[in-house]
Amino acid sequence: MIWIMVASFILGVFALVGGAEALVRGASRLAAAAGVSSLVIGLTVVAYGTSAPELGVAIRAALTGQADITVGNVVGANILNILLILGVSSLLAPICLSQELVRRDVPLLAVVSLALFLLSVDGRLQRYEGALLILGLIAYTRHAIRRGRESGEEAGYPAALTEVQVAGHDGWLRHIALVVLGLLLLAAGSALVVNAAVSFARAFGVSELVISLTIVAIGTTLPELATSALAARRGDPDITVGNVIGSSLFNIMGVLGTAALLSPGGLAVPLEAVRLDMPIMITAAVALLPVFVIGAQLERWEGAFFLGYYVTFVAYLYLRGTESQALEGYTRAMAGFVIPLTAVTLLALIAARRQARDQRARSGGDG
Repeated sequence: MIWIMVASFILGVFALVGGAEALVRGASRLAAAAGVSSLVIGLTVVAYGTSAPELGVAIRAALTGQADITVGNVVGANILNILLILGVSSLLAPICLSQELVRRDVPLLAVVSLALFLLSVDGRLQRYEGALLILGLIAYTRHAIRRGRESGEEAGYPAALTEVQVAGHDGWLRHIALVVLGLLLLAAGSALVVNAAVSFARAFGVSELVISLTIVAIGTTLPELATSALAARRGDPDITVGNVIGSSLFNIMGVLGTAALLSPGGLAVPLEAVRLDMPIMITAAVALLPVFVIGAQLERWEGAFFLGYYVTFVAYLYLRGTESQALEGYTRAMAGFVIPLTAVTLLALIAARRQARDQRARSGGDG
């Protein structure tokens, strides 16, 4: 029985990754053929396409009444996006960002993450709140498109995105077929992943929320991990971070907004997620501000710092899911030592980077 669950989950993940790849490939080529800039394609089409597995799982879970899976998948995926994907990507190569992305998109993620928490404190995302989230995503997308057209920037995305030629009628049909195939694979993969997650939770006595925060989130975030890691190795920092930021924004506004609209009476949000997991998601988003806004670069040691925090988070989820007696001591250690140490480290980082920036400015002025 256990092997059937594992095989079903793995097959579902392959279907999700394959579906996201087909959807991104087809949609990006259609967008490029329609004259949309590569910067906008990276921030929207690629980012939203790699989040399609989360959307597929959320819709399936919402229609079948598994709200814990929907919320856990999004919160877990966003934590994983920042701590694991950026951590791994920066270990491959230090990540530098354009100032435009730093000034607008990184702070927006922190604001949207906090807004989700405030909307969820009553234990439910109402349908009208889901509609507001979707409208926010539409507004962000329109602004990104307008911003890309006005600036005319080309952010150096891979040739597969920038050198696109859709040759005639057959070319359009081929790329439309890729989009349709991607959607079909996402539908099939999401059904397999959700069913396997429910079976895992029942078989091991672990809550659906914990399973979704870990196993399901890792499975559905594989497209983001593959895309960002490959971009980092190729020296494309904007797509590395743009994919993470855009995907995280889409997860909150698009995925949870859609799930809230589809769920009768709105989407139930587990209070455990509101009290414990969403604050961690907000903290991860806020941690990007001093890292990027002051220095506009994520060094290798900072990536290792992020990666270590993700391992710490997974260990906490394991202790919580198994109701281990060590959970209380682990939580006290986190609250009394790790979190204060993190705050001091971030403050020291802000001070050091601000001092270095001021010194560069003075040197430039003297020259």
